[in-house]
Amino acid sequence: MTPPVRIVLVDDQELLRRGLAMLLSTVEDIDIVGQAADGAEALAVIGRFAPDVVLADVRMPVMDGIELVSRCRDDHPGLPVLLLTTFDDEPVVQGSLAAGAAGFLLKDTSTEALAEALRSVAAGGMVIDPRVARIALARDADRGRDVAAGDDPLAVLTRAEHLVAEQLAEGRTNAEIADELVLAEGTVKNHVSALLRKLGERDRTALALTLYKTLHG
Repeated sequence: MTPPVRIVLVDDQELLRRGLAMLLSTVEDIDIVGQAADGAEALAVIGRFAPDVVLADVRMPVMDGIELVSRCRDDHPGLPVLLLTTFDDEPVVQGSLAAGAAGFLLKDTSTEALAEALRSVAAGGMVIDPRVARIALARDADRGRDVAAGDDPLAVLTRAEHLVAEQLAEGRTNAEIADELVLAEGTVKNHVSALLRKLGERDRTALALTLYKTLHG
């Protein structure tokens, strides 16, 4: 039996936080191991419980969700932070993804969809609410990369890298890509590293967004 996904839940509104924890507690393979009211408190809770995923609100006092993503990237490398908010304005989305968030969902997401998102990011995937994907993809303009019209940024990829890129653009994990392409998972990891290097992206989230826009227009 697959072990449950261990979650630390972070939201400054206690009533909402406890309500969300109660909803997620009904999902068999989701385990809320800790809660915090802001990013600073969350860091201590994360250190204590070593979760698989952090589910955090963006707008919080003391330390907001975006800063929490940055701190987790430095202090807990590899720990995905999924941001949850009622706000879908461009600066929030851009800041969240630039910081390295594993995903971005709106607070009206259903319990089932949220649970699936938590499973996905725990497995190394990324999740972005379709309603804010348009904003997320627009971040290309801020990266300072000047690609002339008509140029193919994927032309530098090998055939194998291109196949992996197509899968990565759909948000699939390394294990899922390996299964689909009949490759060793270590080989997929090597291809992802090559894609990051060749396309000049700093993390997997930004890479997947770039690939999605390039491949799907």
